[in-house]
Amino acid sequence: MSSTTSAGPVALSARALGPDLARGCMLLFIALANSHYFLTGTTAGAEIRGGFPLDGSGVDRAVTWVIATFVDGRAFPMFGFLFGYGVAHIVRRQSEAGATPREVRHLLWRRAGVLLAVGVVHGLLLFAGDILAMYGVLLIVGAWAVRWSDRWLLVVAGLFLALSALPSADSLSVSTDPPGTVMLPPDLATQLAERPPVLAFIALLGPIGFACPYLLGLWAGRRRVLEQPERYRRLLVKAAAAGITVAVLGAQPVALALAGVIAVPSAGVLDVVGPLHDATGVLGGLGYAALVTLAARRLESVVEGRPGRVIDALAATGQRSMTCYLAQSVVWAVVFTPYLLGLAGTLTVTATALLAITTWAGSVLLAAELGRRGRRGPFEVLVRRATYRT
Repeated sequence: MSSTTSAGPVALSARALGPDLARGCMLLFIALANSHYFLTGTTAGAEIRGGFPLDGSGVDRAVTWVIATFVDGRAFPMFGFLFGYGVAHIVRRQSEAGATPREVRHLLWRRAGVLLAVGVVHGLLLFAGDILAMYGVLLIVGAWAVRWSDRWLLVVAGLFLALSALPSADSLSVSTDPPGTVMLPPDLATQLAERPPVLAFIALLGPIGFACPYLLGLWAGRRRVLEQPERYRRLLVKAAAAGITVAVLGAQPVALALAGVIAVPSAGVLDVVGPLHDATGVLGGLGYAALVTLAARRLESVVEGRPGRVIDALAATGQRSMTCYLAQSVVWAVVFTPYLLGLAGTLTVTATALLAITTWAGSVLLAAELGRRGRRGPFEVLVRRATYRT
């Protein structure tokens, strides 16, 4: 057996609470962020902007503001950060077990391969906005970055963050594109024919937007920042306060326009505020990870290391984040696909948000039951078997 398999996956009971709790909580944000992009509006020819129909009620506009401010473009960067953090953890364990850099790189490539394969199937059959294949591509390239110096990680991360803030007309936060046949295919044949180019586009270009949080995750993972919150408390407090504040403020030009509080700016202004919304969202994602880690440490200290059933369930969800993410897509496919229930033109923004919350809550209950039985999620088992060859 090669040395890359001598240090297998960490036992569930030995995992740090902070990262898993962050993943479990942020899966709610993922559900809220993904589901509204299916909506076409309840009136014919409704205007769509940022994935939100603008023909809703006052309550719909308020929900739109909340999601645009706290969710869209904020949850996915946090997962990118945690993805890099997890990669750093794998590299450290394998290196301590005696693996060579080449062996570690090949292990990461096996992990990338299974993410790519599952992502392609997921995108073809369930959700055209799949990010797993993108994570696979990111890891194929990012496996080389695990050997970079700390300074180089931070410099390159800063360059990618600056790149995301450059004026552009491509930000999804202000896009006026309605969900087309790629998202809402009229039949299975159309779905299988039209999705491959979109999946390839996301997989190949998506890593550009996720490179910054991934590289910062590698940097933080080397120091075990989320696993040692007492040692890095000052850094975590600053990251939470500054990151979330900047993200909330940076979202307001877009969020207020989507909510109808201010007039939609001109195209030139949108080209600036859209990327601003996205770039500050990266900092917000880092802030969320820091905040949840601090909260997890506080909960552990209050209840003497036993957080309680609700926290245990959320952590169990984070431990099975891939399975829970894919379970969400099953719901979206059944509810919105025209040749199934086809409710994209029936549900409002508010109703869809309630559906997202309910779907997430169901995944928490499922993960909690798996946790009670001491079982990993089926897709976590698949990834680990492919990665460690066990």
